[in-house]
Amino acid sequence: MSDPCILCVAITGSVPTKAANPNVPISVAEQVESTHEAFEAGASICHAHVRNDDETPSSDPEKFARLKEGLEKHCPGMIIQFSTGGRSGAGKTRGGMLSLRPDMASLSVGSNNFPTRVYENPPDLVDWLVSEMRTYEVVPEVEAFDLSHILQAIQLHKAGKLYGRLYVQFVMGVKNAMPADKAVFDFYVEQVKARAPDAAWCAAGIGPNQIVVNEWAIAAGGHTRAGLEDNVRLDRDTLAPSNAALIKRAADLCEKYERPVATWQQAREILGLRSVTV
Repeated sequence: MSDPCILCVAITGSVPTKAANPNVPISVAEQVESTHEAFEAGASICHAHVRNDDETPSSDPEKFARLKEGLEKHCPGMIIQFSTGGRSGAGKTRGGMLSLRPDMASLSVGSNNFPTRVYENPPDLVDWLVSEMRTYEVVPEVEAFDLSHILQAIQLHKAGKLYGRLYVQFVMGVKNAMPADKAVFDFYVEQVKARAPDAAWCAAGIGPNQIVVNEWAIAAGGHTRAGLEDNVRLDRDTLAPSNAALIKRAADLCEKYERPVATWQQAREILGLRSVTV
């Protein structure tokens, strides 16, 4: 297999704190530095959340703007993907940063259970986020926590509502949502290939499932995500020293399966994103 594999680094998220791992980047400056290290290790997409000074989640467009400026300066060409996730805000505040025109933004198209709450994505909010992404030419990365989310994403794309090429990420291992199950993963891949043959797909695993799902995705010809948002450890006894260390593990798996790690130029071409000059 020789198709390049896109590595996405999920640098911070909304949940991990420095108490869990002191290497979780919280401030914008820490995020830029951590992303730069992961970029050099092979990541071509940065999946970004922002935090308040007390480490709580934020949807503050000003923080996103400063992060975008720093990433464009220190990680030239890297694909910037903002999160519109529900832990960072409520209602339309979740998409308040889309006017900054990142290359991509995460999009959840349906609701599901999380460890201690319902992750609510009502249809009217999904429709608004989809419309904002089209307005600002932001390509969505659909985060699928359930089979219905995959099918809904395909339907939305066929209806011409999703901007750009369809890109679906299977998120596996969230407590009370879809577990990291190989038979389910294989079924997801089969359904995407059969129902949306022109789509690209990736997969992310939570906690100890991260490296497992990384390997499944790379071996199956897809793309994958790693980083401290999803997993703060290298193993049960060892904290991850950086986002770059988790990306390097995925890059090593690419070598195992004889897949080159995609450059940012290749990743932009694969995902149909606008080209940039650096």
